[in-house]
Amino acid sequence: MRIVFTHNLKVTGGVEEAEFDTRETVDAVARGLREAGFEVEPLDVTGPASRLVARLEALQPDLVFNTAEGQRGRTREAFCPAVLEEMGIPYTCSDPYVLTLTLDKALTKRVVMGHGVVVPRGIFVTEAALAGGILDDFPLPAIVKPNYEGSSIGIDDTSVATTAEELAEIVSARLRQFPAGLLVEELIAGRDVSVAQLDGVGDGLLPPTEIIYSRPASRWNIYDFRSKNEDFASVSVRCPADVTEEQLGTMHRWARRVVDSVGCRDVSRVDFRVANDGRVYFIEVNALPSLEVGAGVLVAAEKMGLNYSATLGKIVESACRRYGMLDRFKERRRSRRGYTVGLVFNLKRVTPNQENPWSDVEAEYDSPKTVDSLEKAIASYGHKVVRFEATPDLPRILADADVDIVFNIAEGIEGRNREAVVPALCELIGIPYTGSDAATMSIALDKSLCKRMLREGGVQTPDFFLITRAAQKLPPKVQYPYILKPIYEGTSKGITAKSVVHDEPTLRMVAEMLIFRYHQPVLAEQYIAGREFTVGLLGTHRPRVLPPMEVKFSADAGAYPVYSFGMKQEWVTEQHYAYECPAKLDDLTRKRIEKVARDAFVAIGCRDVARVDLRMNEKGEIFVIELNPLPGITPGFSDLVQIGAAAGMEYRTLVGEILSGAVKRLREKRRRERILSTRPGVAVPPGGPEAGSEDLTDPSLELPTVDRANGGNGG
Repeated sequence: MRIVFTHNLKVTGGVEEAEFDTRETVDAVARGLREAGFEVEPLDVTGPASRLVARLEALQPDLVFNTAEGQRGRTREAFCPAVLEEMGIPYTCSDPYVLTLTLDKALTKRVVMGHGVVVPRGIFVTEAALAGGILDDFPLPAIVKPNYEGSSIGIDDTSVATTAEELAEIVSARLRQFPAGLLVEELIAGRDVSVAQLDGVGDGLLPPTEIIYSRPASRWNIYDFRSKNEDFASVSVRCPADVTEEQLGTMHRWARRVVDSVGCRDVSRVDFRVANDGRVYFIEVNALPSLEVGAGVLVAAEKMGLNYSATLGKIVESACRRYGMLDRFKERRRSRRGYTVGLVFNLKRVTPNQENPWSDVEAEYDSPKTVDSLEKAIASYGHKVVRFEATPDLPRILADADVDIVFNIAEGIEGRNREAVVPALCELIGIPYTGSDAATMSIALDKSLCKRMLREGGVQTPDFFLITRAAQKLPPKVQYPYILKPIYEGTSKGITAKSVVHDEPTLRMVAEMLIFRYHQPVLAEQYIAGREFTVGLLGTHRPRVLPPMEVKFSADAGAYPVYSFGMKQEWVTEQHYAYECPAKLDDLTRKRIEKVARDAFVAIGCRDVARVDLRMNEKGEIFVIELNPLPGITPGFSDLVQIGAAAGMEYRTLVGEILSGAVKRLREKRRRERILSTRPGVAVPPGGPEAGSEDLTDPSLELPTVDRANGGNGG
């Protein structure tokens, strides 16, 4: 049984991601589902809906295990389930209506009050309502909560008011932070106790759990943001909770009413406050409870004899029962049929070294280790991998080969169109392939043409001019410093600390050396002083932007540091530079960098994967230095791989993400051919429906996973 595990991955650690899953939790859930006997593909759904739909279409899961919290808005938790319902894909946990309802604290309490559940006195407050004196005579002390936030966001000691003046100040301040509305609620002095729902275990309700603090959590003993998200060491979960039989009966009875009246399914958590006088109050219900190791739901399930893996299995079993899929649940694994994938590459036989500057002829090529790792990653999805080295014999060999898809990492042999050779060949033969098409590859490799295209697309890039011979006349206003680069090379070939020039004689000398060495024009680009970033992107029309990585230069790197060829070969010692991913950026700057990278990706017409190198000057202006639609993917080394790891993507997942675009294009191609074959008198192209006669709607098809410089064009 193939399960896609949808989640939002916590990357930056900011408050906006407080509800997201950590890397540890994602790994634990994926591992737990696999131990339960399922085939699992983690899928970070952070990003545009179009990308989520494309990835799900490529994966074709039997079931989605959903923990995605969504990114923004009062209906954010409903986003992923709504997409799944529209696509007709079964999924675990509550539906979009329930997730929208339970995220609204005030509305949820209105619903459960109608079923006899006691709640603290509370009122929903907006800016307009505040002006009408809605808080007059409200009982004190009172606690102010953002109405549409989880994970105790916006809740701390300063959320509690003991006087009317304090309440007015807190509400006014919180409304500026959370303008959608607040829940002002009577503060109940007491303890936090929860009852979890786990369908299929007993009557569906687990033993109560209680939050225990090893040291004072807050003045008011509330499970606040700091306790939940920062001060982990001071918090633990006790099960069963220290409650009386009467309190236990009340919570059990009310938890059942809450779950039934709201409509939670599979798993949820109902939170209560046990007052110091013994009375019980309903606080809220979480229809997407945490599955972090040690969370209350899991601790309570363990008391019922269920380990982590078995608990996740019960959630899946409940969803399968609801969708009439218990037979698939019991079978667990089914035989699958993959595709034949041609892996096309240029193999590196000459390794660059610092002593021989002429040894960079194959610097952009891939090592046997990289090819081996790629083959293993592709094959892990059930595909058969056939290797093809991109030699002059490739056109004949590939034309005779029986492959469904080409995974292309070939850099080509020579010429400014060398990276376009394999894509053009695949198009001629009619084989879908990974990565950008021939036109984009040629444009991106030509630094001058790429910069012109970027400017036409509204993307800022440094001023530049071309040098075709060292003695040529220079433009009238040359504002030094400039950095000089061979125009058609990648992997920062030809770029060293000496590439930055400050006067005309040095410019002509360096240009003459580069023209002689690389037999091509030289790009003279205005040097942008400032911070350097590289950004990875995955997808097509609305690509997913991975966390920016900063190349941090030390003082030892000089006054005009560059991300040089030596750095990419690890010749330059680490005292000169370091990588930081995700880069430490404020939200506004990060979003600006992401937008520039996305705009550049779209302007050049990239697809599936690319890496964009940028510089940001002291004024905060962002310039695209280069765009690479064929970035290196050497495990543990290449920038894109490091960026993917920071985004929570293991190497296998990154490869599957890139492959998914070609899989989707293959399926679309075969669907068109099948449609054409049903029309009288219409010829079907070679390799038509007979070559791909499988049922394209068959979910058993094995498909790939998808979940997440002033230098050169490669690596």
